[in-house]
Amino acid sequence: MSEEIKEEKLVFEDKIIKAKNLLDKLSNPEITLSDSLEVYKTGMKELEEAQKLLDEAKLIFTTENKN
Repeated sequence: MSEEIKEEKLVFEDKIIKAKNLLDKLSNPEITLSDSLEVYKTGMKELEEAQKLLDEAKLIFTTENKN
């Protein structure tokens, strides 16, 4: 596995872990509405970035398998 793919895998996993931690924060019944909105926005950003990384990896995998 190339270094670039290993690095992307770590970044992807980090983003998923961050999103999971943010979800845990949202589960706290004492969170305020404004805090929950901020946590939600941050979580969605992390998931969108993770999805982009996943899409890029899929494209690389598909392209390499065609060759």
